[in-house]
Amino acid sequence: MSEAKTIADFTATLPSGEEISLADKLGKVILVVNTASKCGFTPQYDGLEALWKKYGARGFEVIAFPCNQFGAQEPGSADEIAEFCKVNFGLSFPLMGKIDVNGPDATPLYDWLKSEAPGLMGSKSVKWNFTKFLIDRKGQVVRRYAPQDKPASLEKDIEKLL
Repeated sequence: MSEAKTIADFTATLPSGEEISLADKLGKVILVVNTASKCGFTPQYDGLEALWKKYGARGFEVIAFPCNQFGAQEPGSADEIAEFCKVNFGLSFPLMGKIDVNGPDATPLYDWLKSEAPGLMGSKSVKWNFTKFLIDRKGQVVRRYAPQDKPASLEKDIEKLL
């Protein structure tokens, strides 16, 4: 989808299966992250929640996309994932339906994110759970962060965009 210019050109699917337009996200600073409940990086949910609580009132949003493509670390149903995140991390930011981020079934949003912010040495694929993409208020991808980048380490970049 090379004609896509901003996050507003995409939709996302809620755990219920309902599709929503991401056009209403324009004007916000957004962190898009692919997540998994049984990953070594799963404790990052705490950091993501902390960012959401700290900056949400200023126009920041976290959007999490559960993904089972890396080590089958997100095997549950949408309801099971949501329950796990609520019980274990008190998650209050939007959790979308499960997606693929790589391969022929990758969601168009992720194809766009990867082309806008390639990884190391120009790699387009997402390498693991908790890869993060920061998007500015105009809906443009600003930066990709590696799975090991803790959410708190993104604060300066988020502050600049708010």
